[in-house]
Amino acid sequence: MSRENTHKLSRRGVLKAAGGLALAGAAGGITTAVTAGSAGAAPATFTHPGMLHAYGELNRAKVRVAAGNDPWLSGWNRLIANSHAQSGWKANPQATIVRGGTGENYGILYNDIHAAYQNALRWKIAGTTAHGDTARDILNAWSATLTTVTGNADRFLAAGIYGYQFANAAELMRGYAGFDLDRFKRMMLNVFYPLNNQFLTGHNDACITNYWANWDLCNMNSILAIGILCDDGAKYDQAVNYFKNGAGNGSIKHAVPFLHDSQGLAQWQESGRDQGHTMMGMGQMGAFCEMAWSQGEDLYGYDSNRFMKAAQYVAKYNLGQDVPFTTYTWGTGQNCAQQSHTVISSASRGQLRPVWDILHYHYARRRGLSVPYITAMAEKVRPEGGGGDYGSTSGGFDQLGFGTLLYAK
Repeated sequence: MSRENTHKLSRRGVLKAAGGLALAGAAGGITTAVTAGSAGAAPATFTHPGMLHAYGELNRAKVRVAAGNDPWLSGWNRLIANSHAQSGWKANPQATIVRGGTGENYGILYNDIHAAYQNALRWKIAGTTAHGDTARDILNAWSATLTTVTGNADRFLAAGIYGYQFANAAELMRGYAGFDLDRFKRMMLNVFYPLNNQFLTGHNDACITNYWANWDLCNMNSILAIGILCDDGAKYDQAVNYFKNGAGNGSIKHAVPFLHDSQGLAQWQESGRDQGHTMMGMGQMGAFCEMAWSQGEDLYGYDSNRFMKAAQYVAKYNLGQDVPFTTYTWGTGQNCAQQSHTVISSASRGQLRPVWDILHYHYARRRGLSVPYITAMAEKVRPEGGGGDYGSTSGGFDQLGFGTLLYAK
């Protein structure tokens, strides 16, 4: 069986649900069992590419763009118009990246990561070697140079957000001629993972609830992505187990603390803070669920679609409609001094971020569920762009984007 067909099999509806193994049907009536391990365990064999974009998504985008079909073509046109997606982008690698405090330079890193990712997408979808070479050269330059990510507490945001994004760019380039994957893995394991792990296990010596859900989520994403990139089952399990049972705000029951079942909604942990970070959370948890899905694990539907209900809640409010709100109280600082949100925040309400198509196409198309608010938000953003299309500050680079191109079905 060809490697590509193996990817199709492992990607086509093979889920770990309720601890059971699913059977995947291939073309020609062949049925193959894919060993995914027990519930909560890493797959015995990791699927590659197997993070935000598995074989099926990439192949569908390639075919649909070549045929000139929308919305894929509109998503493609958004990609190729982005300044970061141009071949010849020159990396500016640094030995030390600082986020937070004196000497901040982390913008250099996120611009180069998004250039690598976008050029890698152009190579994967159109086969243009110039873009593949550009992506490879950016990744190689950083893995040869970067030794430290530092700064104040924000260093953990940098390690998390840029860690999982970097790993996703590298996963797309796996096997590309001249790409030093082994050196890149060492960078991820030695520079990013220690900070990711330190945050999830120690939370910067603060009260466990002090940091917002996004802080946990980005570090969970980085550990999950590093686990997949490095075929490291222990790290994969660490991330997934934290999603299910972690003590911090990134775990599913802390990120979504209150159910409003009579309306099919659930409240997001940061909803009383502001809507910009709340929508960032949609992108962070959506990315986590998609990467796990690529490895055969359904976290999108975990705990009776708890995340879906939260995304519906966030979308409904940001469409200008009313939602219920339960007072949210948490501990802050090192002594867990209590604070409370008594009302939902209208700050940044209606902000547009490229985080909705991944959710719409999963819940409405893969699963056939009615998610009218998610769908309506996706329609407002479509076709989604990526880093560089939503401003020059870090918030515009919090998500890799291009969900229309990659997830439309």
